[in-house]
Amino acid sequence: MKESAAQFIKQITHPIKGKLFLLLKLPSAFFSGVRIQSVTDECCVVTVPYKWFSQNPFRSTYFACLAMAAEMTTGVLGLMQITGRKPAVSMLVVNIEGSFFKKATDITSFVCEDGKQMEQLVDEAISTGEAKSIKARSVGRNKAGEIVAEFYITWSFKAKS
Repeated sequence: MKESAAQFIKQITHPIKGKLFLLLKLPSAFFSGVRIQSVTDECCVVTVPYKWFSQNPFRSTYFACLAMAAEMTTGVLGLMQITGRKPAVSMLVVNIEGSFFKKATDITSFVCEDGKQMEQLVDEAISTGEAKSIKARSVGRNKAGEIVAEFYITWSFKAKS
C-alpha cells in the first residue's frame, strides 16, 4: 500500500477527522447518518441507518440515502488511490445503476471490494494519460445479512495535465 493511501485511511477513519470530513465535504451524508466503518486498500464498508432523517413515507430508508452510502464505498476507495498522486488525478461519477431487493428498515451496511482494481486503473490512467473507467460494485445488507440493494457506480479517472 502506498504511504499516501495509508495516511488517507488513517484520516478518514479517525473518529473526529472522519466525521469532520463528512460534515464539511458531504453534509447530506453526515446528517443522514452515513458513516464509514472501515477502509483497507481493497475494501470499504459504509453504513446508513433507518432513522427520521433518512426515511421515506413507506417506512424504509430513502433510496437516495442508500445510493449515497453505496457511492461512498466506491468513492472512498477512489479518493484513497488519487490522494498524493503526481500528476494529480481527477475522478468523476459517470454512471450509476441500482437494484433494490428488500425494504431497508434497519441499519444497512454497504461493502465495495474493488480497491485493488481501482489502484491498477489509476496507475494506468497516469501512465497512459487517458481517461480510464471502472464499474465498481457495492452491496448493501441488513443486520440479518440479506441483500437490500446492489449498486454499480462507474467512475472515470484521468491524470491532470
